[in-house]
Formats: sequence, C-alpha cells, structure tokens
Amino acid sequence: MREIKPRCDLAAPLSSSAREGDAPAVVAPGALAATAAAILDRLRTRRPRIHCITNTVAQTFTANMLLAVGAVPSMTVAPDEITAFVARADALLVNLGTLDRERREATQTAIEIAGDQGLPWVLDPAFVDRSEPRAAYAKSLAARTPRVIRLNRAEFATLAGRAPGRETLASYALATLSVIGLTGEVDLVGDGVRVASIANGDALMTRITAIGCAGSALVAAALAVENDPWLATAAALLALGVAGELAAARANGPGSFAVEIVDAVYRLDQKILDARARVR
Repeated sequence: MREIKPRCDLAAPLSSSAREGDAPAVVAPGALAATAAAILDRLRTRRPRIHCITNTVAQTFTANMLLAVGAVPSMTVAPDEITAFVARADALLVNLGTLDRERREATQTAIEIAGDQGLPWVLDPAFVDRSEPRAAYAKSLAARTPRVIRLNRAEFATLAGRAPGRETLASYALATLSVIGLTGEVDLVGDGVRVASIANGDALMTRITAIGCAGSALVAAALAVENDPWLATAAALLALGVAGELAAARANGPGSFAVEIVDAVYRLDQKILDARARVR
C-alpha cells in the first residue's frame, strides 16, 4: 500500500538547504486541481487505512469524511491495540483536541511506530493557543518532524512565536522540516520552497464542529497515496474548500451543511475541481 509514486512536477520539493530569506516559489496556476483529482482517484482505488488519534467530538464526522473519499478510518487509543492498528495503517493523524492521559500515551506509541516504519503522520495542534501545557506538548511533537502540521492562525502564532504570513510560514516549515497547512479564510500551504494560496471555502465551515479535524484527516489520507507532502496537503485542503462551497449552496444552515459536505466530498471529480479551484 505504501509503494507510491511521487508527483513533484509543480515545483521543487522541500529542502533543508533552502535559505530562510529565499522567496517561496508559487504553485503553477491551475495545476493543483488536476493533482487533487488524481489523488482522489488513488484514494478511491487503494482505500488506504488512516489511524486517527483525535478529538472525541470529531470522531464520527472525521470517519465519515474519510470514508467519503475512499479511505478506511480507525480511532482506537486502547493501550493493547494502538501498536497493531498503527502498524497496519498507511498514515497517522495526531490531533490534540482531546488531550487526556490515554491519548498522550497512545500518541507516544503511535509516533514511535510511525518513525520506525516511515509512516507519514500529521500533527493537528488543536487549541494550543488556549493552554500553555498543551502548547509545550505540541512543540515537543513538532520537533519529531511530522510530515505535515495542519493548524489555524492562532495555533501557528503560538507554536511559531510570530504572526502568520507567507514568509513566517516558509521559515517555520524550514525550522520544523514539515509542510505547514495554515487554514483560514485563505489557506496557505508551504514547505519553505513552495507556497500555495487556496481561496476556496465557505463561512458555514466555521459553524460546525470538527471541520478542521476532518481537514487534517484528509491530509493524512492524501499522504497515504502521495509521496510529496506539499502536494498532498494542498490537494486535500483544496478538495475540502471546494466541497465546502458545494455543500453551502445546498444547505439550509449548519445542520444540513454537516451532511451536505460529506456528500460533496464524495462527489468531487476533476471537472468540479477545475471549474472551482481558486489557487495561486
């Protein structure tokens, strides 16, 4: 399942030799939609296993979003199971939304297995801006080189110690050797060399719980079938943003939106992505 071919045709990949002052390269216009469609096709064909250590309030929605793109989710944090589940997964999500003792212990085990097996993993440092102990723990996890860190602007400012922006995103990506998926009204995805700005999405995405958690899970799913973590992250966030727009057009409010976005993710294809992608 992990023998996947990288797609590095949009720009040069992350490099630890890049200089902090270098201007990040911008994604080729229009190329990301085709890449996102190809990644979705691979997900539907290969059905990778994604193990999620995540927020308890996000589990059902996250699982449904993963199933909608073709991935197979699992969520256990039980001490006698976590090793077996992660060892058989194709990617791992570590979300700090519910940070109890059991999840801390499961996280340590899961990251050790991921490191031993070369398993791609995503760090979602949820709510680190609310708690100093949580922020300190998240910084220790970021130092273990997750393939991707997906976070919002307040969380970025807490971990990076600087206001979010293109240059600070590039600097933090180089410091952590991770791709950074910075989400908000406009998403930024950077690896220190390349940057994509994704303007898709809808305000209703902020009115339901777990949309960010699900976005991080979609990034993990994309990593399971795409070796280039920058492409995987940008493609997943583009897909989520487009699905949010489609869902908002059909929804009557937050309740129906939460259902519609799962259907919208399920229906995504290259024609839809080509027509709606707003990337630069």
